[in-house]
Amino acid sequence: MPTVNRTAAALGLCACHVCGLVSQAPPVRGELACSRCGAPWHPRKPHSIARTWALLIAALVLFFPANLLPVMETGSLFGAQQDTIMSGVIYLWQSGSWPLAVLVFFASIVVPLAKLLILTLLLASVQFRATWLPYERTRLYRMIEFIGRWSMLDIYVVTILAALVRLQSLATIKAGPGALAFGAVVVLTMLASMAFDPRLIWDNVTEGKENHAPQPE
Repeated sequence: MPTVNRTAAALGLCACHVCGLVSQAPPVRGELACSRCGAPWHPRKPHSIARTWALLIAALVLFFPANLLPVMETGSLFGAQQDTIMSGVIYLWQSGSWPLAVLVFFASIVVPLAKLLILTLLLASVQFRATWLPYERTRLYRMIEFIGRWSMLDIYVVTILAALVRLQSLATIKAGPGALAFGAVVVLTMLASMAFDPRLIWDNVTEGKENHAPQPE
C-alpha cells in the first residue's frame, strides 16, 4: 500500500469549497473569507455527513417507485400501454435491439443502484472512522461523480419520444409517475455526492496514524 503523506489540513492549508483556491488556514474557524471569491472559509463542507445521509435516504425511498411505476404511457387507436424501466429493457431485448437494452439497463438501473450502495459505503466508513483502503474509497467517489450524469438516459428517451410524436389524434406518449420518481432519484444522488466531502476519508486516516505514533519519552 502506498505511504500516506501529510494532508493539507495537517500542513495548515485549506481549499475554498467554491473556487478551489488553496491558502493558509485562518487561526479561528470562520474568521476569514476566501481572498479570491469571498466565500466563507470552511475546513470541511459544513454538516457534510448529515446532509449526505438525508439526501441518500430520500433517494433510497424513491428508488422503489421509480422502478415499479410506469415511466412512459403510450396511447393509440389500438389501446394504451404503460412501461416501466424493466419492461422497456425486456421489450428492447426481445425486439432485437440488445445493445440499446444493455445501455438502458446499465444507465437506468445499475448506475443509480451502484451510486446508492457506494455512497452508503463511503458514509458508513467515514462515520465509523474507518482507515482501510483510503485510495480505493477515493477512487470510488470519483467514479460515481463521473458516471452519475448518464443516469438520466431514460428521462431523455421519454422526452425525445414525446417531442417526436406529432400525430396527437393517433398516438400520444407522455411521461408516467415513475419518470418523476426516477428523475428525483438521479437528482438526489447527484446532490448527495456533491454534499459528501471525500477529505473526511483522509482525516480518519491521519488521525489513526497520529494516535498510533510513538510518544516521546
